[in-house]
Amino acid sequence: MFSSSANGANAYTKIGVETGVIAASPHKLIVMLFEGAIVAINNAQVQMQSGDIAAKGKSISKAISIIDNGLRASLDKRVGGEIALNLDALYEYMTRQLLLANLNNSEDALIEVSKLLRDLKSAWDAIAPQATTAETAPVMMHDPLQPRPTHVFEA
Repeated sequence: MFSSSANGANAYTKIGVETGVIAASPHKLIVMLFEGAIVAINNAQVQMQSGDIAAKGKSISKAISIIDNGLRASLDKRVGGEIALNLDALYEYMTRQLLLANLNNSEDALIEVSKLLRDLKSAWDAIAPQATTAETAPVMMHDPLQPRPTHVFEA
């Protein structure tokens, strides 16, 4: 009875997220990755507490995917140097901790990784570029010929 309206709401949510990604600056895309990983870990923690093993595994897998295929993959080790290499190692550590959290039902590991991500997000937020007209103007399409956004912390 409610599935069609629920599907409609899900479709609007998906469109909203996709529009946010398309219109986001490279800096904002990284913020969105941090937020997505944190939300997935928080969901996994709730699912772990409620004993929903399948959902917990799915949420942890989502967090791992965001960290590995989003945050870690966007590092530019040539430009970022030692800082990018250290972030790469930290992201690898987070992935291992999440795998162990899933295997051992370790809420402590989830809390640790969530805190690390929140700390990194806070640092990333602190170096936010000043918005320019070009960054705040809506972007209708990502040019596939342009490089993917990368993130490095510059000293």
